[in-house]
Amino acid sequence: MTAGAGSVDGALLALEARPLGWLRTAPVRSRRALAAAALGWMFDGFDIMVYSLVLTAVVADFGISRAAGGGLGSLTLAASAAGGWFFGRVADRHGRRAGLISSVLTYSMFTAACGLAQTVWQLAIFRALLGLGMGGAWTTGAALVSESWPDRHRGKAVGLMQSAWAIGYGGAALAAAIVLPRYGWRLMFFLGALPSLAALWVHRTVEEPEIWKDSKKSGAARHGSLSIIFSEPYRRITASMIFLSFCTLYAYWAFNFWVPSYLALPPDQNGVGLGGNAVAALLIAMNVGGWCGYVFYGYVSDRFGRRRSFVTYLLASAVLVVAYGATTSAPALLVLGPVVAFFSTGYFSGFGAIIAELYPTTVRATATGFTFNIGRVGSALAPFLIATLAQTRGFAVAFSTASVALILGALMWAFIPETKGRALM
Repeated sequence: MTAGAGSVDGALLALEARPLGWLRTAPVRSRRALAAAALGWMFDGFDIMVYSLVLTAVVADFGISRAAGGGLGSLTLAASAAGGWFFGRVADRHGRRAGLISSVLTYSMFTAACGLAQTVWQLAIFRALLGLGMGGAWTTGAALVSESWPDRHRGKAVGLMQSAWAIGYGGAALAAAIVLPRYGWRLMFFLGALPSLAALWVHRTVEEPEIWKDSKKSGAARHGSLSIIFSEPYRRITASMIFLSFCTLYAYWAFNFWVPSYLALPPDQNGVGLGGNAVAALLIAMNVGGWCGYVFYGYVSDRFGRRRSFVTYLLASAVLVVAYGATTSAPALLVLGPVVAFFSTGYFSGFGAIIAELYPTTVRATATGFTFNIGRVGSALAPFLIATLAQTRGFAVAFSTASVALILGALMWAFIPETKGRALM
């Protein structure tokens, strides 16, 4: 290396050391890739959480039980497992951009269709098709960001992408406070057509990562083949990542899916009994904490490593979700909510970078979609199970099942290698 090159590298590192310097000094194509994945994931968060926020109204309108309403949520999560695998294969074979655009169009179209449902069966079909796109949005976006950013900043970039989910969730809560009392639950679903505009922007401005294009030019075979991730040396890692995703996704949906209902239901139905505006305020506060957790996790994992960061967040979450379910004071929930969300959602920022660093480019999106989203098949039980437990034993007991799942997830890290700073294959 020449002296001039060394001085340039030193100046770049100095700029990156400034607040958000790593983001400001990145190439335009890297920032566009991050923006595209973040938009796709933000609208995904908005669309999927709309159902949770309008669940009480939907149950009343269709005359179904709370457990049946939870079952429709479970159907969406189960379908997302298939979507993660399918759109992962699309991304490995045809490009990250193609996978992202097709998944976004799928979930936006069928979210809007939910507003047209006239029967429970129609709603169930639309929720299942929505789930397909939901599973693909994170899969393709995580692969796109992981391959567009250097090793030293991958955790932070994926964390910033992941934080967009909290913005979407908070936006859904704000929209529910404004739209739901005035126009009803159907208009909430019609808003889900907006992400199609983001898909148009992605098509026009986002470029494929160089590492994926090089892989296609080299003629590497078996793009998107599941057999690779179940062969040596990936077999044990794949099994461990599937179980980790099951534990964390179960915990997330066991807790977050029913939080709006827990806050809104009257005390004689094991809820807190808060009004609509109070519920919206608490949910927005939680998602501020969740957004901070997503972003901060990226910095922590790039600094201290993937394993130590993930386990710390999981164990802290195991304690906090139980405390939240045992709290019925609105002021206490306002304080506790952002802290719970910080830890209980922040660790999801780790999945994209970890999986990207464990698998080669030819199957990266497929591995991401399969190992992360297959956990949704088991976690799909969460909305229904929590509804049943909450009715009979209360939300404190129901939420404690999330705590158990988080502890089991932490144990899985005995079988997953540390990948901090690892160059992509």
